Order: sequence, then C-alpha cells, then structure tokens
Amino acid sequence: MDFIKNGFTISTEKDKLDIDVIHSFLNRTYWAEGISKEIIRRSIEGSLCFGVFENDKQIGFARMITDKATFAYLADVFIIEEYRGRGLSKWLMEVIMSHPDLQGLRRMVLVTKDAHGLYKQFGFTPLINVDRWMHILDLDVYKR
Repeated sequence: MDFIKNGFTISTEKDKLDIDVIHSFLNRTYWAEGISKEIIRRSIEGSLCFGVFENDKQIGFARMITDKATFAYLADVFIIEEYRGRGLSKWLMEVIMSHPDLQGLRRMVLVTKDAHGLYKQFGFTPLINVDRWMHILDLDVYKR
C-alpha cells in the first residue's frame, strides 16, 4: 500500500525498505544503539512497517508491532535529519493511524523521550495505572 504527497511516498511494502538506511539511523539512537542489521531484519519481519521515501531514497521509517486485533506498539519512528521540518513526521503518523489493520484496537502504546508533542496530536496520553504495567528491560542487549 502506497501513499503519495508532495513528492514523497509512504509505503508498507517491506521489499522497498533499505535496511542499510534503517540500520545507520537506528544504530545512532538512544533506544537502539548498537543494534545489528540481523535484529532489524527480524523486527521488520514481525511488524507492520512504514517506509518514507523521496523517489527511491528512504528518508524515514516506523513500525507497528501488532496482532491487528487488540494491541499495537509503535516503534523505531524516524525521519532523517535533513528532511525534518517539512511535516513528514505528522504525515507519517496520519498514515499509520488511519491504516486499516490498526483500526478498532483496544490499546496502542509507544515510548518516547522527546516527541510527546507529536504523539499527543494523535491521541496518545501518558499511561494510567502505571503500577499495573511491568516489563523486562535489558538496555545493553544490543551491545553484547
């Protein structure tokens, strides 16, 4: 499925994704520093992915880890630095939130350090009942 706007394309076709671009960006982030290309490939296989392109050049990415029925987790959202400030993150979120496989879900979550303003525009709010949430977190897993 492709969406086109102002010379840019968002595609959900995994074969269009440029693993090198995704790896290069994610490997520099606070949430995925040290991640391998193999882990990125496996994460893409198990997710609904959204690639952002200018012509054939990948300039952004996001993925939803979802059962397409009750739950989704938004991860690895980015637009390459030189393309920021053009409304592409907002358009990417519009495409994600309107995707047919993500309608009627009971819960959608994400984790962000600094993009709260973007996600609030799409209905995301801080967690409630935080004391009910549990997790296993291994911050060094990609560095081993």
